[in-house]
Amino acid sequence: MKRIAIQGMLGSFHDIAAHQYFEGQQVQLICCSTFEQVFENIRRDPTAIGMLAIENTIAGSLLHNYELLRDSGTTVVGEHKLHISHCICCLPDDNWTTISEVHSHPVALMQCRHYLENHPMLKLVEAEDTAGSAQLIAENGCRGWAAICSADAAQLYGLRILEDHIEDNKHNFTRFLVVSAPMKADFMRPLEQADKASLVFSLPHEEGSLSQVLSILSFYKINLTKIQSLPIIGREWEYMFYVDVTFNSLTRYRQSIDAIAPLTRDLQVLGEYRGA
Repeated sequence: MKRIAIQGMLGSFHDIAAHQYFEGQQVQLICCSTFEQVFENIRRDPTAIGMLAIENTIAGSLLHNYELLRDSGTTVVGEHKLHISHCICCLPDDNWTTISEVHSHPVALMQCRHYLENHPMLKLVEAEDTAGSAQLIAENGCRGWAAICSADAAQLYGLRILEDHIEDNKHNFTRFLVVSAPMKADFMRPLEQADKASLVFSLPHEEGSLSQVLSILSFYKINLTKIQSLPIIGREWEYMFYVDVTFNSLTRYRQSIDAIAPLTRDLQVLGEYRGA
């Protein structure tokens, strides 16, 4: 059985992503309030696996998760891309005429902004979790409250779906990373199947330092699919660069890493895995 630490409750998008990624396998979820707790569970139990959102096609990157990932010492062993669809739901006895406020995670509220503008009578209330909002309404019998969450969460907690697919942009996807303790990583993903890697490094504050690294990756025919910079606290105008690359030759990829290593500082391979 796979023990998966996720941020959120049963019925959350992390729950859905975990079950899709490990489809056909027995999964036991460890529900955490924060992403920090996800990594803490892996630290306490190295056999546990973590699933965490890293970017969304609308909301962008979850910047704090990049820092948590780098500091955690875990290894990225896989990724999963989930189509995000929201519904608005309430207690079975409520309806459009009785609800007065809607609860959800701020990102979910943002992703349904245009839809909610057509319902100006609803007060928007930010919460920690989409599925947690549904659970709160169901378990406390909150009359007049609605939640924005997945249809799976609404059904799990016995709520009435007033309308489904209310997200403004139907091309709404979240990318999740699957992480584990290094000792477990080799059992999670065969390296010979790897075609993607996540790296992090800093660079000297010198002209052309980043372009040199990118030129070398290009020379080795390594495809750069994402680059995210974050400031280094205490080192003004210096940044950590989080980079995702894809490749069709593990040997050539390894050669490119050897080639850029002398040009970088604090180079760390966060994981080599099969892309989604």
